[in-house]
Amino acid sequence: MMKLLVASFFGVIVGFLMGITFPTLTLTKMNLPSTLFPSIDLAYIEDKYSDLSRKRLFSSWSSTKSSKPKNDIPDPPYTYNDTKIWVPSNPRGAERLPPDIVTPESDLYLRRLWGDPNEDLKTKQRYLVTFTVGYGQRKNIDAALKKLNFCISQFSDNFTIMLFHYDGRASEWEEFEWSKRAIHVSIRKQTKWWYAKRFLHPDIVAPYDYIFIWDEDLGVEHFDSEKYLAVVKKHGLEISQPGLEPYEGLTWEMTKKRDDTEVHKHAEERNGWCSDPNLPPCAAFVEIMAPVFSRKAWRCVWHMIQNDLVHGWGLDFAVRKCVQNAHENIGVVDAQWIIHQGVPSLGNQGQQEEGKQPWEGVRERCRREWTM
Repeated sequence: MMKLLVASFFGVIVGFLMGITFPTLTLTKMNLPSTLFPSIDLAYIEDKYSDLSRKRLFSSWSSTKSSKPKNDIPDPPYTYNDTKIWVPSNPRGAERLPPDIVTPESDLYLRRLWGDPNEDLKTKQRYLVTFTVGYGQRKNIDAALKKLNFCISQFSDNFTIMLFHYDGRASEWEEFEWSKRAIHVSIRKQTKWWYAKRFLHPDIVAPYDYIFIWDEDLGVEHFDSEKYLAVVKKHGLEISQPGLEPYEGLTWEMTKKRDDTEVHKHAEERNGWCSDPNLPPCAAFVEIMAPVFSRKAWRCVWHMIQNDLVHGWGLDFAVRKCVQNAHENIGVVDAQWIIHQGVPSLGNQGQQEEGKQPWEGVRERCRREWTM
């Protein structure tokens, strides 16, 4: 009898230790024929009892290690009353979803309200162009999106067109035929970097190879988007802009159009302006008025746009951080150039304060951002 009691006692101890050492058996993961359990819902059993088992085992295991510091006990990846699915590789917030149903990205393609979803899109545009506009510049934007006889699109069918309206007059643009297939976003008195941070998240614009984020006062008589992108791809430019036709008030030598090259990546600036020939504004530099980003570069640049950034002066000096070998992979395309018309339309969106004109407050904010 004594031998039986001792054997039973040690059997219980060994069983307990094995129980807390090995994970619980998951019936649903066993390859058992369904005919063995014709009337039993295994998933129901697991959901009903596995949570209780985990709690008891975790409690027992914790008590056996009570002599160790509390910090040695790892936190479980989820609370015990949650679903058992947990995929750390899923996007943040979607860890509880089976990977097969996770859709981490979206797009700006317009969909029908009827029919087969697979037949919604006749083409999927590869490029995105955005303009931040006021109604007063409608003729210039119309000219930018059309060419010569207003039938040939300056930006081809490969482009999704997106307009950010800072004056609240979005509906009035319907006078233009192309406007009916454009995407309009209207919030008063905001500028393009404010819009870009909120509406051009990398997971939303992921389908596009290149993203144009342009001002409204650009002349494009000498610009062809497809030819421009062909040059960009040829030279491997991650961030680029068309050359600027020289004009009075041109700030940077780097962005000035050259007649003897297809692309240039370096420039000679005035004494003291460049601490290093491979750094802005002598290299790895384009201006914020007409930048073109590759998908990869934009995914990085988006993260460096501060939430309160409005005009973005100085941002062009920092985007190089998002490109490896920036002095080789950031450049200005001379073969396709634009004209900066210099229309001070945003000044009208300011507010008169302390005796200052509206445009003075806007310019002061620009300079403050440049300093920061």
